[in-house]
Amino acid sequence: MVLDNLGEKLKEGLRKIARGMTIDENAINSLVKDIQRALLQADVDVSLVLDITKRIKERAMKEKDIKGLDLRGRIVNIVYEELVKFLGNEKSEIKINKNKPFKIMMVGVYGAGKTTTIGKLAKFYHKRGYKVAAVGLDVHRPAAPDQLKQVCDSIKIPVYIDKNEKNALKIYEKYEKEFTKYDILIVDTAGRHDLDEDLIEEIKNLDRKIKPDEKILVMAADIGQAAYKLAKGFHEACGVTSIIITKLDGTARGGGALSGAAASGANVKFIGVGEKVDDLEQFNPKGFVGRVLGMGDIESLLEKAKEAIDEEKAEDISKRLLEGDFNLVDLYEQMEAMNKMGSLSKIMEMVPGMGQIKLPKETLKVQEGKLGKWREAMNSMTKSELENPDIIEGNRIQRIAKGSGVSGSDIRELIKQYRMSKKMMKMMKGQDPEKLMKKLQGKIGKGM
Repeated sequence: MVLDNLGEKLKEGLRKIARGMTIDENAINSLVKDIQRALLQADVDVSLVLDITKRIKERAMKEKDIKGLDLRGRIVNIVYEELVKFLGNEKSEIKINKNKPFKIMMVGVYGAGKTTTIGKLAKFYHKRGYKVAAVGLDVHRPAAPDQLKQVCDSIKIPVYIDKNEKNALKIYEKYEKEFTKYDILIVDTAGRHDLDEDLIEEIKNLDRKIKPDEKILVMAADIGQAAYKLAKGFHEACGVTSIIITKLDGTARGGGALSGAAASGANVKFIGVGEKVDDLEQFNPKGFVGRVLGMGDIESLLEKAKEAIDEEKAEDISKRLLEGDFNLVDLYEQMEAMNKMGSLSKIMEMVPGMGQIKLPKETLKVQEGKLGKWREAMNSMTKSELENPDIIEGNRIQRIAKGSGVSGSDIRELIKQYRMSKKMMKMMKGQDPEKLMKKLQGKIGKGM
């Protein structure tokens, strides 16, 4: 889960308010201290923590009731709004103009995951119909050209490198005429263990020559308090316009990288949330804070679903589901779509209210394991078995188990799950989907 520890500590502080008999100045002071402690432990800059919590306290003490929210709800809303403001308020996107190529220069220190991020960013824009290429200008690290080529080859993106040339400007000039064939050019630059004078000078020279449309600083979530100085230094060298934060799926506290954006005045545009090439999300402050506080991020969930599921097929499945016409082919397609969307824990973060449910990670892993086994079992079924699962018993179960390597008990559990799902769909038949959703949201709201 994104910033697991921070989210749990903030939610616990808000739960104290929810459980309290009265909400007075002492209760608000206690909440403010809990929030300060949580943000500082997440490596958020001290001065920023004090600014955020000062505003939270002032608003909690002074603001009048908001229509539709009780006192507790109003305080949760204030915490949410102030954290969103700290992270940049509105979602900020990179606007690709018609100049060919649109040049994106990537900067950062060693270990930030810059090369991997180039692959993710290239895939992100390639999926949206852009013709993308990359050029490797890291002439200091011997393995850099090969690593960039490996990443780009894996997603079938053209890459321009020259392992024999030790002058970054000459490599760029060598291929400059080729770049006009592409909509987007992603430029890899050299990193260092620290922001030294040589690195700053090289970035300045490349910036003058390339004239990038976008200058992205890549920072790892585990950078800690050094983020502020790093962001400031890169911004002074080339005028950083965007930030990508990597490794937010791990145990890193992440607050340092998030607060580092304040030093450059640039917004966080993307976050890396996994090791796969598709594990790059556009950064949406409202959705991000929603996930941290357990409120969900419906926009990101819909974006992932859109990428994973063919729209026409989704409409067809939905129609048949509501009519009660549901078989294992439909269940299989749903599983495949979920698999493309990411792990169950990531999906649960985005569903409103689900972030409040404290399911052990082991439980989610077991469930993911079951889904994997069920997919294997379905791969060993005949067309008639998939379309009419009620015929699957006895000898058929043994044959499927032998062919798939999945136990008979797992296959029986799959059939049981299918029957339960079909029964539920029949119960929902003829119901108004909007009314059902409102009922569900009502139950979620009560559980906060």
